[in-house]
This record gives sequence, C-alpha cells and structure tokens, in this order.
Amino acid sequence: MQKSYHIRQVWSFSLYFCLAIAVCESFHYSVPEEKKSGSLVANLLKDLKLNVKELSARRVQLVSEGTRQYFQLDPHSGNLILQDRIDREALCGQKDPCILFSEIVLENPLQVHRIEVQIEDVNDNSPQFSKKDFLFKIPEQTPLNTRFFLEIAQDQDKWENAVQSYTLSPNDHFRLDVQSRSDGKKYAELVLEKQLDREENAQLFLILSAVDGGTPKRTGTANIIVEVLDNNDNVPQFHQSLYKVKLTENTPKNTLVTKVVAVDQDLGSYGDITYSFSQVPENVLKAFDLNKQTGELNVAGAIDYEEERSYEISIKATDGGGLSTYCKVIVEVEDMNDNAPEVTVTSLTSPLPEDSPPDTVVALFRVTDQDSGENGRTACTTDANLPFVLKLSVNSYYQLLTRQSLDREKASEYNVTITATDRGSPRLISTRIINVQISDINDNAPVFEKSTYEMQLWENNIPGLLIALVRARDLDTGRNAKVMYSVLPGKVSNQPVSSYVSINSETGNLYAIRSVDYEQVKDFHVTVRAVDSGSPPLYSQVMVRVVVMDENDNAPFFLYPLQNGSSPSSDLVPRGAEAGYLVTKVVAVDRDSGQNSWLSYELLKATEPGLFSVGAQNGEMKTIRPINKRDAFKQKLIIRVRDNGHPPQSTSATLSILLVDGFSDPYMKMVDIPKDEVVEEKDHTLTMYLVICLATISFIFLLSVVVFVAIKIQKKRKFIESSALNFPVEPNFSENCGAADAGSLSRAYNYEVCLAGGSLNSEFRFLRPLFPVFSVEPAQSQGVQGISPGSQEVSGHQEEGQLMSQARGAVSEDAAARSGGPSCTGNQPITANANIGQNDWLSYQ
Repeated sequence: MQKSYHIRQVWSFSLYFCLAIAVCESFHYSVPEEKKSGSLVANLLKDLKLNVKELSARRVQLVSEGTRQYFQLDPHSGNLILQDRIDREALCGQKDPCILFSEIVLENPLQVHRIEVQIEDVNDNSPQFSKKDFLFKIPEQTPLNTRFFLEIAQDQDKWENAVQSYTLSPNDHFRLDVQSRSDGKKYAELVLEKQLDREENAQLFLILSAVDGGTPKRTGTANIIVEVLDNNDNVPQFHQSLYKVKLTENTPKNTLVTKVVAVDQDLGSYGDITYSFSQVPENVLKAFDLNKQTGELNVAGAIDYEEERSYEISIKATDGGGLSTYCKVIVEVEDMNDNAPEVTVTSLTSPLPEDSPPDTVVALFRVTDQDSGENGRTACTTDANLPFVLKLSVNSYYQLLTRQSLDREKASEYNVTITATDRGSPRLISTRIINVQISDINDNAPVFEKSTYEMQLWENNIPGLLIALVRARDLDTGRNAKVMYSVLPGKVSNQPVSSYVSINSETGNLYAIRSVDYEQVKDFHVTVRAVDSGSPPLYSQVMVRVVVMDENDNAPFFLYPLQNGSSPSSDLVPRGAEAGYLVTKVVAVDRDSGQNSWLSYELLKATEPGLFSVGAQNGEMKTIRPINKRDAFKQKLIIRVRDNGHPPQSTSATLSILLVDGFSDPYMKMVDIPKDEVVEEKDHTLTMYLVICLATISFIFLLSVVVFVAIKIQKKRKFIESSALNFPVEPNFSENCGAADAGSLSRAYNYEVCLAGGSLNSEFRFLRPLFPVFSVEPAQSQGVQGISPGSQEVSGHQEEGQLMSQARGAVSEDAAARSGGPSCTGNQPITANANIGQNDWLSYQ
C-alpha cells in the first residue's frame, strides 16, 4: 500500500513538471492610451528567442482574453501591433494598473507565453465635480478651525494625471486644506479661520478649483455657496462609522443591502437628518440607490462578480442645521456559478485528408470559465463513437486528435461536439460543434456496372450509330471520380478495332463508326478501359462482345443455270421422256444465314405451262406429263428463287430446254429442226447488225460507209479465226465423223457436228445422234474424247450460249444435207457431249 502511494506521488510530480515546462515565462510590455491604431507595441522575436522562419513554421498565434482583440501579431516580423485605439478609462475605469492579458501559442512543440500589456495613462481628462454649485449651511456660532469636507473632483486619469491639488478663491473666513486618502487621491477640506456673522454677511460665494498634474495641466471648478445659519450646536452621529456587507452577485434590483442610521440631539429642523452619497464613483451610483430619508441602501443595477468584486461607499448624514457626519459601507460581492465554460478554437485543420495517420492534430482549442474557484474549473468531453479523441494539453488547451484511419467514402464530414462542464453548483454546460471535412484521395479504381457486356448490332448499320452505354462508377469525389473511357488496341478481321467502334471518352457511349457486314464479321470483342483523373490514376477494364445480327440483304444467286449475260444454256430432253423425267436441277445459294438463307423455287413462266414443274425445296426440274411431237422444240422456262427473309428477296433465271428426237432410237437419225426456229435466229442476227450499223452511222456520219465496210471485213476475219480456235480439228477423228462413248451420263447421246468446207459463217451443218454400237456404215471406231461436266469451267459460260446457237443452226441445215447438201466427209468434225440429268453441264469441243 505504501509502495503504490509513493508511485502515485512520483507520477504526479512528473506530470506537474511537464506542465510547468510547457508554460513558459511571461512578457511584460506597456503602451500609452489613445495611441493610434497600427502602432508598434513591441517585437517578440528577441523575447521568444526565435527567428522569423521559426515563428511562421511553428504557427504562432496571439490569443487575447476577453471578446475584444486589441492587439495583433505579425507572423512575418514578430511585431506586436496595436489593432485599435485604447481608452484606459473606458477599459479599466479606476483599476490600477490597467493590464491586458494575452497569450502567445507556439506549436511543434506546444509552448504558451503569457503577455501582459500595461496601458499607461495620459492626461486626456479634466477634473470634474459632480455638480457646479455646492451649498454649505454653516451656523454663525461654528467654532474656528471647524472643517467642512468638500466633494472630490473626479478625474478619470491616474497617478500624476489625476487631481493633484485644490485651490480656493481668496476670502476672509475660510482657507483650504488639501490632504491625501489612503488610495492616494487628493481631497480638500474647508477650514473656518474667522468667525461668521450672519448679520454682517449672510452668504459667501467661493470658487473651488481642482488641478491635475499632467502636462499641460487641466482644471475643473465648482461654486461654493456658504449660507450663514442660526446656531446649531449639535452634529449628527452614526451608530457605527463602518458597515461591512456581503452581497451575492446577480442579486435582483431593489434588494436591501443595508441601512445606515444617524441621530441628532437638536430639536426641530436642526434634528432632521437626510442621507446622501459622498464622493462615490460612477459605478456605485449605477449599482446602488440610497433612500435620503431612511438611509436604506438598495440594489439598483447589475451586480457582477467578474466586473466588481467589492464596493466602498461613503454616506453623509446632514441635519437641518447643515451639520454633517460620514460613514463608510464596504460591500463584498460573492461569486455565483453564472458563467458557462467557453470553448475557443485556436486552430482547425479542415479539410482533413482521409489518409491521415492516427494521432493527427485536427483542432486546438481552449476552455475558459470566468467564474472563480470550483465554479471556474472545467472538464471537456466529446462523442466516443467518432474517430476522434481529446487530449488535454497545458493551460486549459485541448487537442482534438484522430484515433483511427478515416474513409471519406463512408463519411465525408464529421460534426464533432465538444462538451465543456464546470464544477459549480449547479453545473453549467456549454457545447461547441467543430465541423471537420474529410478530403478525398484517389484510393478507389473505377468499377464497371457489369463484369462483361454483350451488345447486338444489326448489319448494314448507319455509321455513327450508338451501340450501347458502358459506364463505370468511382467512389471517390471531385477530380478523383472523373472517369475517362478509351478503347484498347485490338484486331477485327485483321483490321484495327478502332476502325469499327469508337467511344465517347466522357459519357462511355459506344458508337459504330462503320457499316458492318454480317457475312464478313459475325462478332468481335472490344476492350474498354476506364481511367480516373486522380494522381496516380487508377483504372479498370471490361470486355465488350458485339454480336452482329444478320439482315436479309443478299438476294439468292443462281449457280445453275448461271446468269452471266451470255446466251442461256440449254438442256436436251428426249421427246420420248415420260412424266416425272428429271430434266435438270436448278441450284441457287444465299449468302445470308438462318431463315434468311432458306430458299424456295417457283416456276414463273413456261412455253408449255403444263409440261414442266420445279421442286419448291430441291430445285429439281421434272416433266409433268409425257412429251409428244406437238410440243415446241425449244422450251423457255423462267424460274424464280426466293429466300425466307423479311422482306423476302428473289432472283429469277431463264432456262432453255431443247426437245430432241432420237435419244431413244437405236439408229442414227438426223434431228428435224423447224424452219421457223432458223428464221428466228437469222432475224435476230440481222437485227443486231442493223442496230450496230445505225449507231455507227449516227456517231460518225461522214465516214459511216468507210467505217462500216472496214468493221464488217474485220469482224468476218476475226470470226473465222475465232471459229478455228473454238473448234479445233481432232487428228484422231475419221473422215466419216466417228463418235465415242458419251461417258457416265444416265442417258448418253453423242452428236457429230460437221462444218461445210469453205463455210465463212462457221455454222453447224448437221447434228445427228451417234451410238457406239449402232452405225449406218461399218467403220472402225476411233477414240473420241468427250468433255466431262466439269469442263464447262474451262470453256466458260459465254461459249456455252454461242455453241447452243450454232447447234440450233446446224439442226436447220441438216434438212438441206438430206437433199444433197454437203456431207460430213472431208469436213471438220465436232463432237458434243450432252448429259441429260441432274446438275449436268453441256460442253462442246
């Protein structure tokens, strides 16, 4: 037990020693009153033993007691400057000395220096009497050397500037005796030197002058009127010369303080006593009231312990004969707990960075109480739920410190309530709210609303079309929360992704900057980065998948029959074909996908409407009924293929079919071609030449004949050479135009086409079926190579139409061959291989 007591003593002494070190010595200065604002009071650098840089670095502050600031401190020079003109009398009244207290607060480390500035008095006030005329009623039998107190002239100045002497105008009966009170003030007494005689002089008029000791001297005067009365030989007497009273502050008005009593043994008017204040300062007149008849002293104003702690009141009792006596009343004011503690914030760090470490000083404040004793002792607390703690420093200073790390995203500001409580009875409480703003740092990266984005884009879009919005949120604020968007480099079909999409750097709107074709790009990926504007900047990325949606923007395309602007190809069908005979297969494709590529076939127009039909799904061209001899040799069919898109697109193609006799005859027979077909072909060729001639004549009128002849000659030569190239002579062919097997056709037929010798038109002379087994004349079979269905890719689509036209001409000329036309012997044979079946191509060599 004794050991723990010694330990507490050691800790108490250590704490007291630390507090004593922090409170440094006091500095004393003086300044005259009425000095101009901005005047230099003193320079504190020498006393503080600091230079200007240390003064600013330690955040020096001047804290004045009271609500009014009379001085200011220049932190750049250390000068203590008078901020406002000071009137010592208005500030301190009759208090002496008049001292203003302030404190110099230095931080890092914390030091507090007390500054006492004494306000020196200057002679700026003249002595004044409470009234201009003073009446003295003195009986004529008054003994010599009788003294009469005169009222003290009030001079608000102090020391030598106060009243120093009194003078009296010259007279025969009175002289003036000047004396000093215990407080140093001068007062005068009127001394009777010569007996008064009312019959000789009933009234005397004297002038009393009060002179101060200032430079220059100031004077105040008053008139003394002396009325000589009849004899009054008894002076009033007080029961006691000194009254002491204790009065609690804040006592209500009209409260009785005390009652003074004086008696006079004279009778009549000489025995009537009146009471009055004598030589009292102005603060007494404001605080108390005296009943002239009863001598009761009452409270008339506010009694404040913090302003006046005691009052000394002089009361005069005067009888009807003019004789007076005096007494003193000393009123001591007792303190009450009527002042709540005051919280004065000296420094505040706001806004406070959210990454501030614990024990960071947020605010420095002081708690004061104007009361005394236990009423002036204070304690300070704050809310325990806040991330702040109070630390008692020195001389009633407190530090508000952080006790844990802060997070602006959870709380952007705190209202810290400081509660100060004194120890009086009852206890008084005051609060002060300190608002602490938390400043943001860039500790949060942008976060996208989704982990991945999938967006749909219809093909053939308009450039600049808004695809979607990509947005990221940043929990920070201000510049740290400003998010900028960008598209990272990448490839789409071997092209930069920036050529497909762009993003608005501020809003995150993703735009398509070019039209996309589904048939080229089905989908692509874009990496979007969101970067904030903090320092250092933080970022995050997200993957955006753009799915291209297909539109029905491609019409079906025929692979067979190929529509390339040349003469349409023709399929050969035997006239003996039965119903359901497969003529050929129409093949079309669509570059679109899904239901946009579903195709259906339809027969729009036919030479014989009821002869052929086409499969809606497979495009197979079949006969509906058996073919008879009355059906036209040449059948022209228009086939339309349509997709299943919205709206649907379609394409039509023309298919030519030749109905040929003898495909099923075992003997070679010549094919009869109607003459109207030959005439039709010749008319068509003539019409073409006429159109060319008319166009040439209109273009070159003067040279039309010459150009026309030249073009005709040149065309004929080129046509002959072209015919020789397109139909080369096979060395293995015999003079009798032997034919080889047609290959792997379902129903194969060989045709021998011969050109007449010396023909310039290069037309087919005749076309007859050839069979490898049957022949008119015995002849040695020679190998004749046929053209496979794939050989059409070599010969080309344009040659196909020309050969079919020549084939129709050869059929026409076959009739002439029967009647003695040129035979095949000695001519150049041309063999054609025709496959009648699904997806077969006709080739000529």
